[in-house]
Amino acid sequence: MSIELRHFRCFLAIADTLSVTRAAERLHLTQPAVSRTLRQLENELGVRLVDRSTHHLALTPDGLAFRDRAAIAVTAFDGALGYGHRTSWPLRLGHAWSAAGTDTTTLLRRWREEHPETPLELLRIDDRTAGLARGDVDAALLRGEVRAPGLVTEQLTTEPRVAGLPADDPLAHRSALSLTELTDRTIALNTVSGVTTLDLWPASARPASTITIGNTDDWLAAVTGGRAVGVTTSATAEMHPHPAMAYVPLTDAPPVPVVIAWRDGPAHPRIPDLLALAHEVIGRRHNRP
Repeated sequence: MSIELRHFRCFLAIADTLSVTRAAERLHLTQPAVSRTLRQLENELGVRLVDRSTHHLALTPDGLAFRDRAAIAVTAFDGALGYGHRTSWPLRLGHAWSAAGTDTTTLLRRWREEHPETPLELLRIDDRTAGLARGDVDAALLRGEVRAPGLVTEQLTTEPRVAGLPADDPLAHRSALSLTELTDRTIALNTVSGVTTLDLWPASARPASTITIGNTDDWLAAVTGGRAVGVTTSATAEMHPHPAMAYVPLTDAPPVPVVIAWRDGPAHPRIPDLLALAHEVIGRRHNRP
């Protein structure tokens, strides 16, 4: 037996739903057909992709690693299949939050002026690599350390960290704060795409109370609603001003690197042009002496 695209699509449906039943519904197949296709894929690869030993399905370490590779393969196939129906090949630029801050508009307009034949599509994807590791985008603007295998990064700039507080909070009118002044507060942590963890605080002064959220919109709602306070970068303050929100600089929090990332290997032919423009628009303006 040889592996076919249907095996990849079947595995990805299972990986997304963690359910053979829901995967079968998505693919319009029977459950036995889905199970059989998964077994064929595992037998051909010689590894176990899905752990069926518990009541709930879970991906094995091999399954987690293979998921991104399978997604890239399917995305590349679908892109090639649709090539003949397009007048151009869009360049998809992902971001998890705040894009390039206030430089976003300049980046998009400069690209349109200089490369009108290639549309630049900006996509927010709530994922640590903004969909890049899965093949959903061609490049991504990311913050913090990027550890996903198979990606190449170049740093564009850094952004200072700020505290996000309800506008009526007693600390909201301060000119600056330290991390330890937030120790007794509940901290909103974006565990999907954020860069703030409790390791940011000294071990002896870490906040005891946190709430977990999954995207910037929910982070803003948690803070403005008075459920928590947060730590973010200046780009969030630039892109998400809010009358019920206050952003206060943090004096003892290290800045966050902003990088542009792309996959190591065959890539969109306009990636070098995007890198050059991103360095010019974002990097040079922020990093000049």
